[in-house]
Amino acid sequence: MKSNPRRGIFLMIAAVAAFAAQDGFSRHLAESYNTLMVIMVRYWFFAGFVLILALRRPEGLRAAVRSSHLGAHVIRSVLLVAEICIIVYGYTQIGLIQSHAIFAVCPLLVVALSGPILGERLSWQRWAAVATGLIGVLIILQPGVGVFSWAALLPLAAAFSFATYSVLTRLTTRDEATFPALFWPGVIGAVIITAIGLPNWQPIQGADLGFLLIYACISIFSHWLLLKCYEVAEASSVQPFAYLQIVFVSIIGVSLYGETVAPAMVAGTALIVAAGIYALWHTNRHTKAAL
Repeated sequence: MKSNPRRGIFLMIAAVAAFAAQDGFSRHLAESYNTLMVIMVRYWFFAGFVLILALRRPEGLRAAVRSSHLGAHVIRSVLLVAEICIIVYGYTQIGLIQSHAIFAVCPLLVVALSGPILGERLSWQRWAAVATGLIGVLIILQPGVGVFSWAALLPLAAAFSFATYSVLTRLTTRDEATFPALFWPGVIGAVIITAIGLPNWQPIQGADLGFLLIYACISIFSHWLLLKCYEVAEASSVQPFAYLQIVFVSIIGVSLYGETVAPAMVAGTALIVAAGIYALWHTNRHTKAAL
């Protein structure tokens, strides 16, 4: 598919906004129920969704899910299950905002991995934009104010898992349709999480049934947006905008869970947005110069 950096950036912003909403629901549910059980139910919905889509594909089920990257899809499935379980448990330990302040290193890990895995050539301007975004994250994080603890290793481990998953997603959608990249993690992931989540089943009470349904639907939508993003743009060109997730998460954390945001959040956010605008400008300039 023809590269479209501007569309890719829009899809990334939409995806991280959806991920932030999803995280808000996941914290509530994981505080009330076993984390593995919550993730398992989410995967059941996701697997059902991709199976229905596969059965409705005009080319037929077998052709729709055929892929030359099955090994990569298995690895992606394991990485995604691990990332989701680890980060959601982290929300219950150190909160949404602190978890995402640490998880924000994920785009930098994607940049580091996109070279050796995808063979992308990174200009110094892209590195500068990503580094500027990281400085904004550090201003928000304010190292030494209690964020760093044993629990901080949870979002750090999740960040590495998701960065690897993201780069492999881009790899698998380079030379084939997006659908297999959506289908296989849903089905394989459901099998994995069911094996470890079913023994931890707990009855779901009252309104939480509705919350769980909304949570599952948002998770499907956010994942689809991310796949579409990597289908039309280089991973390294859209990653600066992934930092915006910490902004959306902070709004949810403060308004719904009483988490606090220091004035440094405003300064850090401004720097992150500035880096994103510069990345967009540089990408457009580079694309036009190549024509």
